[in-house]
Amino acid sequence: MTSIPFTPELDVHPEVVAFFDAPTNTISYVVKDPDSNACAVVDSVMDIDYAAGRITYDGADKIIAYIEDNKLDLQWLIETHVHADHLSAAPYIQGKLGGKLGIGENIKIVQETFGKVFNEGTEFQRDGSQFDRLFTDGDSYKIGGLTVRVMHTPGHTPACMTHVVGDAAFVGDTLFMPDGGSARADFPGGDARTLYQSIQRVLALPGETRLFMCHDYGPNGRDIQWETTVADEIEHNIHVGKGTDEDSFVAMREARDATLAMPKLIIPSLQINMRGGKLPPKDEDGKSYLKVPVNGL
Repeated sequence: MTSIPFTPELDVHPEVVAFFDAPTNTISYVVKDPDSNACAVVDSVMDIDYAAGRITYDGADKIIAYIEDNKLDLQWLIETHVHADHLSAAPYIQGKLGGKLGIGENIKIVQETFGKVFNEGTEFQRDGSQFDRLFTDGDSYKIGGLTVRVMHTPGHTPACMTHVVGDAAFVGDTLFMPDGGSARADFPGGDARTLYQSIQRVLALPGETRLFMCHDYGPNGRDIQWETTVADEIEHNIHVGKGTDEDSFVAMREARDATLAMPKLIIPSLQINMRGGKLPPKDEDGKSYLKVPVNGL
């Protein structure tokens, strides 16, 4: 397995509270330092009625209420990657509670790719400046007294990062629950072989490491779940468990991806999330518009 760029601190146990968004099957998290009131929010969701073009914030308001009710200090808003299936609420939460917004440095690749897809003008900055911090592999930051280490785990997208804090790791879409397997790798900039290698980095973490998913779809009708361990993934993951080799994974992943439809919210999600969760600039009448690239995805 590919090595990880640090030694996990398994004796540190951050408090993790999950918020499930049923319309997008997304799990957001509040991660708290057990020795202070400092916290971070991982992968928040902004609600959209796409047919009506209506944005709301019910899910984000629940996270805000939880942080306020527990008198927590929000220090970070983390995006594990540029999501293609839900809109980020990070700027909305940041406007209410503060904190810094962070994502992997390869957001710049995503911005360049989809800036072209959506025919964005030169006013759209492709340098990651919409975010407060761009993380590199092996980078770190603090949530109170907690040290969070960041691993670059691309394949689903070029900017995917896994955030490891104590005995917990937030894997974004790199892995699903063992009976869910792995994420698709066919979006622009994605690559199944790279995804396999990234998964091996995650599975190189100690077996008792808690893994927190960004999505769950309840395969075969089971209840929604979002927490497992490295050991469980190694033993039971239907795509990479029990020593599945790289070539077998790539063949499976590419064949499977060829059958998948585009996510329902990919068009609004990419336009907003590549801007750090902000809507496109308003026109002279104060209105913001999203584009639909015909045969562009």
